[in-house]
Amino acid sequence: MNVAAVKQLDHHTIEDIYNLPEGQRAELIDGELYMMATPNRIHQRLVMLLSNSIFNYIQDKNGDCEVYPSPFAVFLNANNDIYLEPDISVICDKNKLTDEGCKGAPDWIIEIVSPSSRPMDYSKKLFKYRSAQVREYWIVDPMKQQIIVYNFEYDTFGEYSFSDKVKVGIYEDFEIDFAQISVE
Repeated sequence: MNVAAVKQLDHHTIEDIYNLPEGQRAELIDGELYMMATPNRIHQRLVMLLSNSIFNYIQDKNGDCEVYPSPFAVFLNANNDIYLEPDISVICDKNKLTDEGCKGAPDWIIEIVSPSSRPMDYSKKLFKYRSAQVREYWIVDPMKQQIIVYNFEYDTFGEYSFSDKVKVGIYEDFEIDFAQISVE
């Protein structure tokens, strides 16, 4: 068998995601499947607290954006070769929402880092989210007690600790006070 044939066999599609066994989750990036580990308690607590904070802000402001915690499908491009399940997705263009998930780039994505997701969150997803025109991307790292904020819309970058208030770039008057978020 030649190398081209082997490469062809290794190319996965969205159908491979749909055919995973019940309960198994994976992400698809450029034909490669990345299996997802079960998140730990602190990871899930952060997802819940941050999603709740974002949801409450949107509700209080009668906003049009919607927040979706994982598992929630995000198809970053039209040909479905990038399928991700960000920990938190905020979508302001309701035309992107379907029964399957989000077709196109969310406005704001938050990934909570776990040991197995570290290379994906800090590198591969950073590149894909920027290329897809996600407006804002947060990497929340509980082990480092650090939040990295990429505001792609204004090409800015910031690093914060879990004792800081972090300004949300897609909103004028919203910040999240990480000192008020208990992960213990």
